Amino acid sequence: MRSDETPFVPGGQFAIEGRHGGPLHGLSFVAKDLFDVAGHPTGGGNPDWQAPVPQRHAWAVETLLDAGATLVGKTVTDEISLGILGENAFDGTPPNPAAPGRVPGGSSSGSASAVASGLCDAALGTDTGGSVRVPSSFCGLYGIRPTWGRLDLRGMMSQAPSSDTTGWFARDPGVFARVSEVLLGETLPDELPDRLLLASDAFDLADPGVEAALQPMVERLATLVGPAATVTMAPPGLAAWARAQRTLQPWEAWLTFRDWIERDNPRFAFSVARNLVQGSAIPEGERQWAGLVRREARARMVRLLPPGTVLCLPTTPFPAPARGLPVSVQDDLRLRISALASHGGLSGVPQVNLPGATIDGLPIGLSILAGHGGDAGLAALARAVGAIE
Repeated sequence: MRSDETPFVPGGQFAIEGRHGGPLHGLSFVAKDLFDVAGHPTGGGNPDWQAPVPQRHAWAVETLLDAGATLVGKTVTDEISLGILGENAFDGTPPNPAAPGRVPGGSSSGSASAVASGLCDAALGTDTGGSVRVPSSFCGLYGIRPTWGRLDLRGMMSQAPSSDTTGWFARDPGVFARVSEVLLGETLPDELPDRLLLASDAFDLADPGVEAALQPMVERLATLVGPAATVTMAPPGLAAWARAQRTLQPWEAWLTFRDWIERDNPRFAFSVARNLVQGSAIPEGERQWAGLVRREARARMVRLLPPGTVLCLPTTPFPAPARGLPVSVQDDLRLRISALASHGGLSGVPQVNLPGATIDGLPIGLSILAGHGGDAGLAALARAVGAIE
């Protein structure tokens, strides 16, 4: 493991100028090391991943460059995006300047770290099971998991295709809104949502103190949207939703990487190897059950989130944990995080993390969700909330 702390992969600092005069001209961004950048290897967080050096940029990278933003490097990811804490045994653990000595969150760890450190204005990440939302919460950033299937994923290394999305980070709500307009391909609306729901079951899963810490942010939302009505997001239980996602996602990850693993026998950190082995052994009956749970979850979100409605919940059940914890402790943390993040991969709805709350000085985020296709409304609401902070 590298002894230095940096958001960038080795050799990952460089500059590619964006188009002069575009709507993002003057802004800088970085890309997680799952996105192709022409002439630079896509490392995927693992030293044995030997993909050919790409000859063209990933769609998301090209879109930001065409809009005028300048790419200033490629950033650390958890190995092949299979992680949620942000610790990489090969490329190191990027710093979390908002919570020194603690993890940045993964797997888009380096992207979140670079934005939080002020090394760039925005960053590209990916979110399959929480990999933009979790580091957004831990590092105190705006971050979005868009509607599944909305964006072009060409040139983005896949993990579990039925859950994979491109996402992005920013410190500033105005920058977040500008980048969102470019990547979503639409102007953010002036009209904000007019109905607010609060997921009581999600707050119940969080640590003591989280609800009180997030209450002022809920109140800010209420001033813009209206008083919050309390609902149960997952009637079968968020733990059941999480179990379903932990069934579908690891199986798909095994299918994605199986040929490479069988051919090259690559090196992995213990937790990554274990997850792949466990994923390979998931029986068909379990996968069928999980598929039914996914159908129920998607239907539930359609019912809860008609146009004009947003749902809020804690993004993570606690602030960033300490770095270097024992594997047994990390396992419990991952399970609890997945219980608050699995609805993303299951239902495919868009979600934005709102920064601004702390517990003992450590950031923790409040998330807002909308129905499928409601991404621009969430970004507009995030901008409005940021303007009254």
